[in-house]
Amino acid sequence: MSAAREVTDTDTFLNQTHYLNAKWTMWFDNPKYQDPEKEWKDNLTNCGSFETIEEFWRMFNNLKPASLLSIGSNYHVFRHGVIPMWEDPENKNGGKFVLTIPKKDSKTGRCDEWWLYTVLAIIGETLDEDGNEICGAVVSIRKNQDRIALWLKSNDKGRCSKIGARWKKCLEMKATMLRFQEHKEAAASGRSFRNESTFEV
Repeated sequence: MSAAREVTDTDTFLNQTHYLNAKWTMWFDNPKYQDPEKEWKDNLTNCGSFETIEEFWRMFNNLKPASLLSIGSNYHVFRHGVIPMWEDPENKNGGKFVLTIPKKDSKTGRCDEWWLYTVLAIIGETLDEDGNEICGAVVSIRKNQDRIALWLKSNDKGRCSKIGARWKKCLEMKATMLRFQEHKEAAASGRSFRNESTFEV
């Protein structure tokens, strides 16, 4: 192939719009900024939606990195139309895998790196064979440790374990255990992470 042809092909690719298989929405919240008169979901800030690779990068690159958010903050990336809360019909029968990141690792950039890889994996739909099991992901910045949670539609151990294993491979985590917690337990306790694990991968 001639150099001129290669340049033309590259220009054509760069000038195209590259659509994802689904539309996604990014949210932000921090309890200390919430209006106590409003319900939790009404305090969520919608950062915007995207359905192309180009729209994703425009949004992601213009948001503050997760590690620089104030304590208590959360970013959520969910399928468009799914609210990042336990009670949403798409979430209520499922659960989440939880990855805990010590602060010493977050300070070296590990939290931002793993959050980016997680988001790319879910919007690229590389973790789920059927393409409809993953609802979204959340990164939570806390005082002593940060967390990334991968939210799934069901709590079926077989299906979920395969996704958890792929997530570990994506993040190149061999020794780290991922805990799966059911949303119904979180809804009953009112706590996001301090619940018993159903299983681990």
